[in-house]
Order: sequence, then structure tokens, then C-alpha cells
Amino acid sequence: MKLASRMGRLGTETAFEVLAAARALEAQGKEIIHLEIGEPDFDTPGNIIEAACRALRSGKTHYTPAAGVPELRQAIAKYIASTRGIDVSPDQVVVVPGGKPIMFYVIMALAEEGDEVIYPNPGFPIYESMINFVGAKPVPMPLREANGFSCDVHELASLVTERTKLIIINSPANPTGGVLSRDDLRAIAEIARERDIMVMADEIYSRILYEGEFASIASLPGMAERTIILEGFSKTYAMTGWRLGYGVMPLELAPHITRLMVNSNSCTAAFTQYAGVEALTGPQDASARMVEAFRERRDVIVEGLNRIPGIRCLKPKGAFYVFPNIEATGMGSKEMEQFLLHEAGVAALSGTSFGAYGEGFLRLSYANSVENINKALNRIDDSLAKLRRR
Repeated sequence: MKLASRMGRLGTETAFEVLAAARALEAQGKEIIHLEIGEPDFDTPGNIIEAACRALRSGKTHYTPAAGVPELRQAIAKYIASTRGIDVSPDQVVVVPGGKPIMFYVIMALAEEGDEVIYPNPGFPIYESMINFVGAKPVPMPLREANGFSCDVHELASLVTERTKLIIINSPANPTGGVLSRDDLRAIAEIARERDIMVMADEIYSRILYEGEFASIASLPGMAERTIILEGFSKTYAMTGWRLGYGVMPLELAPHITRLMVNSNSCTAAFTQYAGVEALTGPQDASARMVEAFRERRDVIVEGLNRIPGIRCLKPKGAFYVFPNIEATGMGSKEMEQFLLHEAGVAALSGTSFGAYGEGFLRLSYANSVENINKALNRIDDSLAKLRRR
């Protein structure tokens, strides 16, 4: 079979490959502690599940409008308007099965061959994958430990050319847990306005924040009309398997993103959309408790990693990942990933799974119990100590 050449440009999300390798080891009887997958370990709140069941029983089992059911688009518009402080019409909302389709559709709609797209590195791997897939040029915006994994706005400005069509930002960020400050956002907005560049703001972790208030670039002057907000339900409401996300975008872009939806998915499953209405409009206490649990786990894993010789770790401000520096261990990122999986029984991800600037780092998800996190920390410490004694 001869595949189209574009398939050679398509990347992947390594977390699922490491998960498969970990499951294979478990099938052989080895106990693995899973810190690789970016998935809340909590169940979807009961009120959301009941809303989905009611929808199914009431016949919500058919096609829906490609952009989403009116009730959910209205609820999303109201939610984004209140949390970002901007005017939002339901016509600016496109509901999709998960967050990734918004990445796919926006990059496909805005970037052509030869265009350039600036994206965070280390960052979510699908950004770079989709930029390459459409034939555009990925331009990495380095996120460095020295400045808390925030962007260097002066460096960002130097990356912009006449071919730059889109800047992608992610705050709070995967894999680093870094958060862009309001000053950072203002500087990025100034670049976007002056150079007439669109911004895709991946805000999927907006509610998983441990200090301060969430800030969206869309709320800054002149940015609502040039920002695509990517949001969803997977992280905030522990709904990863429901596949429910959305984009909020300038009115003139929404019909084109909807056409891409028509040509690929037709629509998002009806019952999940009505579950989404309940998620946004119903009680929020389960989500708040989940964030507090993540805060406790963050403190445990950061303190524990910093006690291990050869490892140092910044305290993340959001999301549920740590991105420790492992350079002093003498191992590269991929080598450490394999060492921990096979020697310590801990599944983690190489920093290079998130781009070249992730070399020297690991990503650990603390979406696991404090008990398991402590067990993983002990295993990592013991395994590295044995290695040093060899």
C-alpha cells in the first residue's frame, strides 16, 4: 500500500504508546504506577451522568446540528462571556467531539503550505503534528525552566515573520503546568494586533489553577475578534471518555469550522451535549473538590521529586502535571522514561514527547492518589540509588 506523503508528516501522542507498553507489562504480572496519562482519576459527577441518561431515555439519540445543539451553544456562550468578560454569541460556538478537532480544524482553516505557525515547545504534541500535516511550517516558541516555563515575549517577537498566520498559546500548560502572566498575554496580544495574526488559545485547563485568577487573551482590547478559544469538559468535569469539547471564535470563522465538522464527524453525540449543559449549569462543587485534591497531590509530588538526588522540579501553577529536570542524573529523557517503566515500575513520559525543548525533562501526571504518588516517588528514588551504586 502506498500512503499519501502527508501521512509521513503526521505525529502522535506518545502517552498512549507508553500506556500500551505499561499495560503489556501489567499483563505479564508487573505492577505499574501510572503517571503517564493526562486524565483525571475521578469519576464524572453523578448529576452529569444522570443528565446524559435522561437525554438517552427521552430520545436524544439522533443527529444534531453540526455546530451543536442550541441549548449547549447557549450555555457555552454564557459561560465564556462570564468567565472571560467578553460578549459571546451562540453563533460563535462550535461543539466538537473532544478538544483536538478544534486544533485540527483551526490549523487547517488558517494555515496553508508555506505559512508559519508559532507553537509552544515543549507543548501538546498535536500542535506540531497538525501544523506539519497541513504542510505549514512549525515554528517552536521555547518554554524554558529558567522563566517558569512562560514564554519569552522578546523571543516570540523575533520569531514572527510576514508568513506567520497563527500563534498557539496554552495556559495553564501541558506538559509544564506553567501559566502565562497578564503581562505576557498583553505582550502577545500587542504582537498579534500589530502583525494581524490570529491566536488559538488552548484554555482546556482554565479551571485547574492553584493561584490567582485565570486570564484569557481574548479579554484584552482588540483580541476577541482575533482569538479562537479552545475549551472542553474532559479535564474540569472528568469527562475524558465522553469526547466533548468546543471552540469559541470570531463569527466569520465559525461557519468554516462547522463545514469541516460536517465533512468529518457530522456532529457530536447528542446525549453527551445534554450532559455538557448540565455540567456548565449544574453544581460545581465536584470540580472544586477535584482541584483541591490536585493541589494536595502537586505539593506531595513536587516536594518528593526535589528530595531525589539528580532531580529538581518547579511547582506548577496549573493543570495536573510536573515537568522535572533530570539532567543531573546523566540520563536523557527517553532513556529515563524507559528506565522508570522497566526498572521502577513507574510509567512517565519523556520530555521530548512534547518537543525538542523537552530534552532533559520528564512529564509526570499527578492524576493519581497520594498513596500511589508516594509509592512512585519511593520507587524512583530507590531505582536511581541502585543505579548510582553500580
